[in-house]
Parts: sequence; C-alpha cells; structure tokens
Amino acid sequence: MAHHYFARMHVAVAPKCNINCNYCNIKYDCVSESRPGVVSKVLTPQEAYAKVRSTLASLPQLTVVGIAGPGDPLANPRETFETFGLLSEGLPDLQLCLSTNGLKLPDYSEDIVRHRIAHVTVTINAVDPQIGAEIYRAVFFRGKAYRGKDAAELLLHNQLEGIRRIAERGVKVKVNSVLIPGVNDSHLIKVTEAVKAAGAFSHNIMPLILSPGSVYEKEGRKEPAHSLTLQVQARSEAVMPVMRHCRQCRADAVGLIGDDLGVKTENAPAREYDPAAREELLIRLDRTAAERKRREANAGEQGERGSLRIAVATRGGGQVNVHFGHAREFLVYEVSGQEQKLLGVRRIQAYCNGKAECGEADKEAILDETVELLQDCSIVLCAAIGPGPSERLARAGLTVLARKGEIGKLLEQCAKYHRFFTSISCSPPSVCPSATQQR
Repeated sequence: MAHHYFARMHVAVAPKCNINCNYCNIKYDCVSESRPGVVSKVLTPQEAYAKVRSTLASLPQLTVVGIAGPGDPLANPRETFETFGLLSEGLPDLQLCLSTNGLKLPDYSEDIVRHRIAHVTVTINAVDPQIGAEIYRAVFFRGKAYRGKDAAELLLHNQLEGIRRIAERGVKVKVNSVLIPGVNDSHLIKVTEAVKAAGAFSHNIMPLILSPGSVYEKEGRKEPAHSLTLQVQARSEAVMPVMRHCRQCRADAVGLIGDDLGVKTENAPAREYDPAAREELLIRLDRTAAERKRREANAGEQGERGSLRIAVATRGGGQVNVHFGHAREFLVYEVSGQEQKLLGVRRIQAYCNGKAECGEADKEAILDETVELLQDCSIVLCAAIGPGPSERLARAGLTVLARKGEIGKLLEQCAKYHRFFTSISCSPPSVCPSATQQR
C-alpha cells in the first residue's frame, strides 16, 4: 500500500562485491537497464548525502533511503556506514535500509543496529549447499577464496546467523531469492521455511534476469515463465508473507516504485529543502494511504467471490497512466469480488518504442510477445490504446478497458463490468466504450 504514495531512493556508494553469482555481471552498465547492480555513477558518502538532501527538495514524499550496491554494501563497510552516519545525523526522519548478500552480516550486525538501519534485505537463493554451488562461482571471505560446495556452505551459515542476530535486535529482515529454472525452482519453499525460522518477516521471490556477459547468459539459460514464478510464490505464501510488487530496481533508483526518476534527476536544478512543507505532505499522504486501506478492507468484507485476473499499465503512483503502446511493464492483479491482490510485475518491450529501425514486422513480434505474457488475464487496463493492438488483444480473448484513474477504483469497475456480462451469459465486448484512442 505505502509504495503507491511514498518514494524511496538508493544511493550507489558500494562498488565492490565479495561473491560471484552466475547470473550477475555488474561491470555491464546502460542507463536504459533496470535491474539490480546497475548504476550510472558511484558516489562518495558526501555526494550521496548531498544528493539525498537535494532530492528531498524536489521529491518531498521521499521516506526511505537505502544502499543496495552496485556491489555489496558490507563489502564496502567504510563507504556504507559513513553514508548512513551522515544520513542518520543530518536527516533523522528518513528510514534507512540495506541490501546485502549476507556474507559479512554477522560481522556488521552491531553497526547496523547502531546506525538505526530499520530494514535489511538479504539475498538467499538456496539453503542446500549442493544447489548453492550451482549458483555461486566463488566467495571471497577474510582474504581467502572459496569455491563450490565450500563457498555455498560458508555463505549460507553467515546469512542465517546474520539474520538471527539482527532480527533479535528488532531489525526487520526481508529475504530476496532469485528464481532460477532447473536450479532452485522446486527448492525455494525450503528457503522460505529456513528464513522464517531465522527471523525474516517477508520473502521476495524474483524471476531470474540474465545479465549480459554473465555465466548463465553464456550458457543459454532461460528466464522463468510467469506461470512458474506465480506457482513458486504461491507455495511460499502458504508459509510466510510474499512480496509481489518488487521491480528489481537499479542500484541508483529514485522515486515511487514503478516510476524511476534516477536518471531523469541527474542534472536537475538544485532546489531548497523545506522540512516543514515535507512534514505537512507526509501527514496528508499518511491519511490518504490509511483511508484507502480502510476502504479496501471494508470492500473485502462485503465483496462477492469469483476470481478475475487483470493486467494494469502504470508508471507508478497507484494510477492507470500509461498508453498501451508505451507500457514497459504490467502489474497483474487478481480480483475476487472487492478483494484485490497483486500477483506480480511483468516486463515487456514497449510496442511504440520510438526506434526508427523498428518496422511493422518488429512491432507485430513485440505485440505477439505481449499477448503471450498476458494470456492468463481477462482484462487489460490502460490509459489508451490504438485500433491495431486492441484488435490483436481481442483475437486473443482479452478485453481492453482504456481509462485513466486510480488503480483500485478502476479494478473495482472492471470486476463489476465483467460480472454484469457474466450474469447475462454474454461475453463482454473486446474493447470497452471510451477505449477508441489514437495509435
């Protein structure tokens, strides 16, 4: 809920990493890339503090600042804790968070508590060293390199021990896991059970993204199908809460989740930070988020059953605000009566990507890929859509609703719309009235 209203920022002060993962290659960087380990520039602690302060002037709803790379923050302890020290002293109302592979977590558990870091995310991809040996190429710890099963055993021991130590001190721990087909897809339920026992409160199971130049990319491995990701998430959700709105952000991401402003704000003019105006805005946003949560809870108590899957084009802010042709991702929701559940995020190529070399055949191929990714949905919700794509979606059995507005309210409208046509034993029209837009 909060990610619709409050912004977060990652400051990239930690370039070095102490493990080699077969799916990762942090040397590759492109400003159009959106995945962990990617940054435009590594900052000094002083530069990071100054950037956070200037960002607060233009983005006063910023409430969370974290360090997530581009390497591992605890492999760069001086830069990491100097940055947190500046933030903790100069901007004490911010929530601080840290993402780590966990190898050095036991060593720095006291530093994490002392710097009032409230949230820590630990990436754990296996709790069986044999499986871990297929994921990690090498682990570097206290001047020695470990490989194979020895590397995986050492890493796992430190990860679970570190989680136990900081969870006992009141730090909230979320665990990230990369879903790797054929390696850990059937094993991640074991990870969920182990990290819950250690003290984690949430598990975020993310589909594999193949970094260019990585071992897995060279081996020709494939990213998981969305259906597999949903199956694995559902199994783990029976054990503990599973996070579903993760965008696998860049290590220098800024803004609302789904609306990354990091690259756009690189050369933005400096503005004066106004703490009083920011506090007033945060109070209003708190009230808005609480009211929305109350409305959805009341609606859920009164709602009818009957599951409906809806794909939503959005750039963030809790709004349907993207033309179908410009969408680079869809949020997929499952609606049962008035209950709305986010199933996950599906990344796509934009149909109208603006590239001169992109001909009609290319556009049709992109559209075919998008239709295949959304095939399990009944409705596509977007701000606008052109006749070509709408006809292609209709042939695939997908209904299009083209309207702008708050996601929650429009999901409710979609459900009512679908129930009406179901009640009269009639299929809904392929394009809802008002969906005849340009492009």
